[in-house]
Amino acid sequence: MKCEEMGERLMDLATGVPPDEQVQAHLTTCAACSEHLKQMQHTMALLDQWQAPEPSQYFDVRLQARLREETVRGRLGLMQWFRRPALAAAMAALLVIGGTLYTTGHYAQSNLTQVQPGAAVRDLQALEKNHDLFADFDLLDDLGGSERAPAVNP
Repeated sequence: MKCEEMGERLMDLATGVPPDEQVQAHLTTCAACSEHLKQMQHTMALLDQWQAPEPSQYFDVRLQARLREETVRGRLGLMQWFRRPALAAAMAALLVIGGTLYTTGHYAQSNLTQVQPGAAVRDLQALEKNHDLFADFDLLDDLGGSERAPAVNP
């Protein structure tokens, strides 16, 4: 038997349950478990001897006074009870409004200003769009070779 398994059975042994053969064999060979069992048995014996102290003769009087204080404090606490739900409702409303504005994009779109590109940027964008068209013209020029149309002089 291992010490870990023994740890599970020590409380039963300390309360007076007789050990079986395996447990008894482990206790005779393992000094640590045997010492731990003795300490637990000593603690249980002390707990059996312990007597709860008698309450003070003024315990009931002080308890009644404390209950009266809590009752008065509870009546004043009604406003605190109302504040928390009101605050929670206000926070929930703010979250709903903020979430709605965020998902619909009204807040984000109203603050954006669109910047129009300058003339040079527009020209470059047009060249990029027409790049394939210009490449086809170059290919036609290469295929035509020397059969070019004569230049027209006005």
